Amino acid sequence: MIDYSPLWNTLRSKGISQYLLVRSYHFSSGQLHRIRKNEHVSTHTLEALCRILNCGVSDIIRVSFDHKENEA
Repeated sequence: MIDYSPLWNTLRSKGISQYLLVRSYHFSSGQLHRIRKNEHVSTHTLEALCRILNCGVSDIIRVSFDHKENEA
């Protein structure tokens, strides 16, 4: 499962609000909505966030595996 909780910490540490991300950096509000719901986004979106925040992918997402997913 992809978890975007590191993004919220990174935004906070960089002093960038979600509003600023959309208005000043022209980040898609639709993509932000998908991220809030931990839905899939493209690598292009992840790259855009890394560029805006000057960070690595691990500062935006965390991957975890559910044991039930591995059994399927």
